[in-house]
Amino acid sequence: MENNFETANTPYICVKALEKGVNIIGVTRGEDTKIHHTEKLDTGEVLVAQFTENTSAIKIRGKAVIYTKYGQITSGDL
Repeated sequence: MENNFETANTPYICVKALEKGVNIIGVTRGEDTKIHHTEKLDTGEVLVAQFTENTSAIKIRGKAVIYTKYGQITSGDL
């Protein structure tokens, strides 16, 4: 696998599901923002998501812990 310096330094987040059915939705950049990728996580599953030239936002539905370089956030009803 080729190591791409630009990709290696692109921000990412880790999402750990605290319940079954947490939805992760990737949203595109540009004039028309669109959903381009979705994932569904079950309790305890972890997804590492990276912001790229195509992904400008990541939406999370459900109870999850989101880990970023800025700290930790919990989503969903607590």
